[in-house]
Order: sequence, then structure tokens, then C-alpha cells
Amino acid sequence: MGLLSVGSPLNWEETKKYADHIRKHGIIQFLNIYNKVKERQKDVLKWGDEVEYMLVEFDDEEEKVRLTLNSGHLLETLQDQGERINPNHPTLWRPEYASYMIEGTPGQPYGGTMSEFNTVEGNMAKRRREASSLLDHNQTLCTITSFPRHFTPALLHCSAHIYFHFLLLGCPGFTKPEYRPSPVESRVAKSLFFPDEAINKHPRFSNITRNIRHRRGEKVVINVPIFKDKCTPSPFVEEFPEDDGEAAKAALPDHIYMDAMGFGMGNCCLQVTFQACSINEARYLYDQLATFCPIVMALSAASPFYRGFVSDIDCRWGVISASVDDRTPEERGLMPLKHNKYRIFKSRYDSIDSYLSTCGEKYNDIVLTIDEEIYAQLLDAGIDKLLAQHIAHLFIRDPISVFKERLNLDDENDSDHFENLQSTNWQTMRFKPPPPNSDIGWRVEFRPMEVQLTDFENAAYVVFVVLLTRVILSYKLDFLIPLSKVDENMKVAQKRNAVLEGMFYFRKDIFKGESPTASAAGCNPVLDGSGSAQNGLEGECANEEYTLMSIDNIINGKEGVFQGLIPILNCYLENMEVDVDTRCTILNYLKLIKKRASGELMTTAKWMREFVANHPQYKEDSVITDKINYDLMVKCNQIAKGDEMCPELIGNPVNKFK
Repeated sequence: MGLLSVGSPLNWEETKKYADHIRKHGIIQFLNIYNKVKERQKDVLKWGDEVEYMLVEFDDEEEKVRLTLNSGHLLETLQDQGERINPNHPTLWRPEYASYMIEGTPGQPYGGTMSEFNTVEGNMAKRRREASSLLDHNQTLCTITSFPRHFTPALLHCSAHIYFHFLLLGCPGFTKPEYRPSPVESRVAKSLFFPDEAINKHPRFSNITRNIRHRRGEKVVINVPIFKDKCTPSPFVEEFPEDDGEAAKAALPDHIYMDAMGFGMGNCCLQVTFQACSINEARYLYDQLATFCPIVMALSAASPFYRGFVSDIDCRWGVISASVDDRTPEERGLMPLKHNKYRIFKSRYDSIDSYLSTCGEKYNDIVLTIDEEIYAQLLDAGIDKLLAQHIAHLFIRDPISVFKERLNLDDENDSDHFENLQSTNWQTMRFKPPPPNSDIGWRVEFRPMEVQLTDFENAAYVVFVVLLTRVILSYKLDFLIPLSKVDENMKVAQKRNAVLEGMFYFRKDIFKGESPTASAAGCNPVLDGSGSAQNGLEGECANEEYTLMSIDNIINGKEGVFQGLIPILNCYLENMEVDVDTRCTILNYLKLIKKRASGELMTTAKWMREFVANHPQYKEDSVITDKINYDLMVKCNQIAKGDEMCPELIGNPVNKFK
């Protein structure tokens, strides 16, 4: 989770005194890096994935499942047995926000050969085995996006004035060991539900949590719409016995209320980072992939449950965005600007706010708040307008985690002040300059995906996105649409069953010109099967460069509408030298994506909803009991380990890595 400095953390009052110092030297550090590597060319293709895991413990006697607060010890052991004795160890392990989470990556980045696609799932399986081997017999490593029962007791007030106390549902705590939250000012999160002990012990995580709350001037507010089932109270209103009045004011009717960073950053995700051959290629990829963020998010939807309730959303993005929203009421536009400098339109965890490539400039149609002084400084230093405004936008934020020992740095050889702000702007895409004095190139990070239950699924999504980058670069494709439409797509993507019911703005003609690769092979997807893609379109955007499409049409294509990403990827693969085994692996991955888009296979979110809805203990009241949660997590674990098939979720893939 970004920069992990160590030392003596500064509280918010101390941190804000040094905010200008951090920004000033952060810009100097960026310029030093930029000037050293701006002309760098011909870096080789490298890429890698990041998978986040939860540690789960099953109590088979009581039929309960809890999150195990043991990631620190597990991480230390994994590193001792891996990278610390062998720099070429095939896996790397890093801490994550919660003390029940860890992050695993391949030990070395993957390269540009097609055969490397055949190793992704195997490496993920190795990570799972490696960590699982260190757990107790009743513990497991889960790749679930959101744990269904992150909560402690509250009162549910229904319209008949009957109160249900969740202690009756047998849920005094969701962690092992059990800790009760302490919603008092001296605590880090001050949460009614999420105990401080569930936060990773590295000081950065508790420091960010506290400083976000103090900078904002109140606890974070997360309201997720409740799924209204037949017996769900209407209005759905909770009362919180230990509330000091803050929750009563913040919680909305018919919403699941949450009040801590852990409800967002305590979720898991799947990310991919790419090294480009140059800064210009990185900027081009950043822009093109940004348009796919909502599409792939909806395809990977995996988080329908929050705080023990069934929600009306399928993705975590809005939850995590609200969980780290440190903007003051003035910055959110609720009060006139008096003590703050800017009206800021988004949380620091949100979708991107500007394209970086010259071809994307005309589609920058949303308000971009920037630090004008920093912008002018960057222009004077020779940075072009698009990159300058991107950096000047990131730097409107305050640093939220500063260590006393890291205040005065060597700006020629250090980038901590730049990374302090860069790494706490958590956007759908991240543009990553090389570290100082490194052989690493310009990179982009694709960040919107939800993690899946199995290594097969996670490998499929990773390979799909990597193949998209290869096709975009090989065919010089153009998927750009106005950023305002990308933002609208992001809102649609999080809705329940968006993968089948949502309509997304998408570009009609993605070919800037006939691809030399396609032309040489006699294969041009623009003409093969959908030659009318640029004509005859009906709908709201018929005279524009883009129109509303279903994800099925975007992924699988529809004659006269759009050629489809899978057909384009298949065309690309036909023109590449791919061994039979690798081709079979890739086609299995693309089949999963294809069938998720068409509805033939369920998303993880849909499958979880079906499981709960059909559970004999479910009372059609939107409540997930301990028993339901236990059975769901047992099932998820069996599927993840390959002990049970789930054809409605993943089809019938051949498990080569069990």
C-alpha cells in the first residue's frame, strides 16, 4: 500500500506544518527524476500482478468464521524463508492495511514473451501454497474482496418500532483474537465497528487513519444502499448504542453505515503494473487503459456485502473512496472557502482527472483543480502542460503520513516526498516515474479490479488486461472518450448486476488507421464481421465518437455495433507465434471473460448473492448471519483450493496447478 517509511510518525497538527515543505521538495524530487530519465527509450516490456489476501479462521464447532489478526507474523516468516535468503525467490510478500491482510507478487516481473502468460496462474498458486503452509489447520488464505461480516452489534429499527439487537445473531466480533471497538477520541479510528487492532501494526497505517480523520474534522462517512428484499425493514434505519451523535447525523435511511478507513482499505483487490518503453508510451497506455477501468471493474464485481448486510452495489470502489476522503466541508463544497484553499471535487481515492497524452487532451472535459504555483514552476522547468497539470493536481492534497526522521532528504537521490503525495492519490490508474538511480522504467498501474476467488480467475483477468495493452500498442488503438463519460461509467459499474444491466459509454471506431500488423496478415477487425461499426448506430450518441453499449457488446462484439475486444484479441493471437499449451491457457482465460460478459457465467458478486438468497437460514431480510457467512466462506475456500467445482462461476477449466 504505497510508501512504507519508518520512524516517528507526526500527528496531523505537526504534519500540516510541514505540508508545504513536503510539496516543495516533492516537486524538486520529481523534476530531478524527470530530467534524468525523460529521454529514456527502448525499455523492455515488463509487467507484474499484485494479489491481496485475507487470513481467515474457521470455527467448525460454532460454525463461525473470523479474520485472523496475524499477518505481521506471517509476513515476517514468508520474507525470512524467501527473499531475505534468495533474491531470486519466485514470490514477494508485502504488508497491507489490515492486520488480517497480506499482498503477494511474483518475485521478478514477467517479460514480453507470450509463453509467460502460461506461468501467471502457477505463480499465484505457489503464493497461495507458500502462505497457506504456514497457517494453522483451521486457517486459510482467502482472495475475497470484502469480508461479509465486518461489524459489531447495533440496533436495527424497523417501521413497526421493533428493535433487533445483532448480539442475537451471535456476532460479538469479527476478528480472532476478538477486540471490541472503542469509539473514543484517543483511539486511531474512533470507529463504532472496526477495532484499531485490526489495523496493520506498521505506524504508517494507523497514522494515515488518524490523520485522515483529523484533517477532515470528523470520522469518514460511508453510506452504501441496502438491498431491499421482501422482508427488509422499510425504512431501514439503525441505531448505534455507543454513538456520540456523529453516526446518527451521518447515517442515511436505507443505507449501510460505516465509519472507518478499514471498511475500504480493509478490502482486497487485484492490480497490474506495466513498464512502458518510454514516457510517451506510458502516457498513451495510461489514457487508453483509463477508459477500461469501469468495464473491467464491472466484469470483476465481487463485493456485494458490507457489515453483515446485503447491499445494492457489487463493487467496493465507492466504499474505499469514502473511507479515505479527508476533504473538509469547505473542500467538499458544503461551506464557503475560508480556511482551505481549494474546492476539491473528488476523494483522493477516485477515478483519474486528466488524460496525459496529446491525443487525450481534447477529452479532458472535467474540472481539474490544480496548484497554480506548482503548475507554473513545472512549466518553467520544461514540463509540458498535460504532465504539469497532472502533477499540480496531485499536489493540491496534503501529506497525511509523515515521519520525523524523513523530513530532510537528499532530493537528488531520494523521492520520498514525491511518493508521499503520489502514493496517497489512489486513482483508477497510476502514472509511475522511475525510482531514483534505478534501471526501472516509466510505468502505469491498472487499479480498479476486484480480486477473485481462484487463481484461475485472477490469472484470467490479469492476462486479459495485459493482452489489451499489447493490442493497443500493436494496432495503435484509440479508446478515448470524454473523461466525464468515464466518470459516468464508473458510477454505473458499481451498481448491482452492472455487468449485464449497465450501459457504458464506449468509443465506436477504435482504429486510428489500418494496422500494419493486421494488414500484413490480411486481418482487420474493423472490416471482419462488423464493417458498419462507424455507421448506422442508433441512440443518444449516434452522431458522436462514442455511444452507449452493453459490456457483452464491448467484450464479445455485435455486428453493426462494435467488433468486440475478444475477437480483436483473437485476431492478434492468430498473428503471434504462440505455442499450443500457452494458446490453450490464454483461450481458457478469454473464455471466462467472454462468458462473464455474456452472462453465461456469473460474476463473483452475483454468485455470492445467489448463495445467500438460497441459504436455508436466509430470511429475505438482507441480513447475513454467522451461519450463512460460515457456509459461504467454507464454499469459497473449497472452490479456491480446487476441492469443489463451481461451473456457474468459472465454468470447467483444467486445473494445471493444483
